[in-house]
Parts: sequence; structure tokens; C-alpha cells
Amino acid sequence: MNEQDNKSPQILNSASNLLGFCFVVLTSIRFFKLSDTTIIDEITAICFVLFMFSCLCAFLSIRSKTKRADLYETLADYSFLAGLIVIFVMTLLFLMELIH
Repeated sequence: MNEQDNKSPQILNSASNLLGFCFVVLTSIRFFKLSDTTIIDEITAICFVLFMFSCLCAFLSIRSKTKRADLYETLADYSFLAGLIVIFVMTLLFLMELIH
């Protein structure tokens, strides 16, 4: 893999930041006892798993010296994108609940 094409450090950094965001959302939902009235905590848990998987794959891609590094980076990339899409949906649901 070409060092210039290596996206894994950026994916690891961004995914770990969004993982922290998921922790804050889950903690806030539990603190305000909203977990029984919304599905946002379940969606946040899905985001949590996707970003954790993305962090793991990005780390493995950085540390791997074999051809699997490209596979790990691709997995990290797609799971990060899926996590972003799920966060987008969660944000829309959150905004709709605030409006009603």
C-alpha cells in the first residue's frame, strides 16, 4: 500500500471521536430516562458497534505488514461510512422528536 493512499489514520481518528459522541448520547439518554420512549438509544448502539469496528479495522490496517492491510482499510472505510449514515438517520429522528 502506498503511504500517500493510507486513509487508516484519518479513519481511526474520526471514528474514535464519533465513538466518544455515541458515549455522550447514550449517557444522556440514560441520564434523562428517555430510553423507554425513544429508539435513539438502539440506533446509537448500532453506531457504537460500527465505529468500534471501524476503529479496530483501521488500527489493524496501520499495524499490518501484509496484503491484508488493504482489506482492513476497506472494511474500516465502509463501516465508518455506514456509521455516518446511521448517525444521520439518528439526527433526523432526534430532530423530529424535538419538533413534536
